[in-house]
Amino acid sequence: MPPKRSHTNTARQRRALELLAGSTIGCTEAFVLANGFSTEMLAEMISAGLATAHPESVHVSGRLIEVTRVRITQAGRRSLTDKPKR
Repeated sequence: MPPKRSHTNTARQRRALELLAGSTIGCTEAFVLANGFSTEMLAEMISAGLATAHPESVHVSGRLIEVTRVRITQAGRRSLTDKPKR
């Protein structure tokens, strides 16, 4: 098992966290992906404890659809106060 390392945000991760921080209810995964962020990067942020992802059902145009809502965690908010990595 590799040693645990502290997580330092890349500029791209920081922008994704800022996007999530701007929403009180989080963002759908589709919205985050539409803003140019990859599923791999989301998975890294979730593994690092900076964000969470939870499935939920929503009504859209009279239909019930399943979406994944991504939210920033307290650790993610704290990481935004750290100096960005270049």
